Amino acid sequence: MLVIFDVEGVLLNAEYLPVLAKLLGPKKEEEIWDITNKGIRGEINWEEGLKERVHALRGIEYSQAYRIAQNLEIMPGARELCSFLKGLGWKLVAVSGGFNIITDRLHTELQIDKIFSNDLIFRNGKLDDVHIRVTSDKSASVKKYIEENGFVRDEIIVVVDGANDLKLFDLSAFTVGFCPVEVIRDKANIVIEEKDLSSLIPIIKEKFGIKVNPP
Repeated sequence: MLVIFDVEGVLLNAEYLPVLAKLLGPKKEEEIWDITNKGIRGEINWEEGLKERVHALRGIEYSQAYRIAQNLEIMPGARELCSFLKGLGWKLVAVSGGFNIITDRLHTELQIDKIFSNDLIFRNGKLDDVHIRVTSDKSASVKKYIEENGFVRDEIIVVVDGANDLKLFDLSAFTVGFCPVEVIRDKANIVIEEKDLSSLIPIIKEKFGIKVNPP
């Protein structure tokens, strides 16, 4: 089995760029949140919105950006859920419209097998631009991994929250909306309303007939 997670708002209890924007004051934070929320709701072109947000934060020091990235809160219940899934021998993938500066730590902290994300570009130690690898079609990033590892649709679970995650649902027979926006809520098989990923454990046990915790 394979479980595919979004990162910001799912594995991490934060949206990185709005947190980063706090360094530049409340007006900049409000500006970044406005663009972020429009992207989450699917109201603007996601790629253009990402570039706009990064460009609005140009000049932030790498050391500050890294420190903030390392201190973003892991979503409550994420460690418990990922440990449970790894105990079953399942594979875990994260696909993020965010950046490797926030996702790399999840390999060790949450035992994520493979992570797809974008790159922030720093020049002379200051934020300058973004290299987009993961587009608004996140499914395009993970399809090769799925094919190479021989997973079929019935063996894939998707756990996401935002409109730009919607195409991931096409890959999966069991979809989970985690504190989701309306379009995800309407299309997900299961919706979790509380910010606690461990609440997915009993749902998976029931869905897949897992009677006891693995050793």
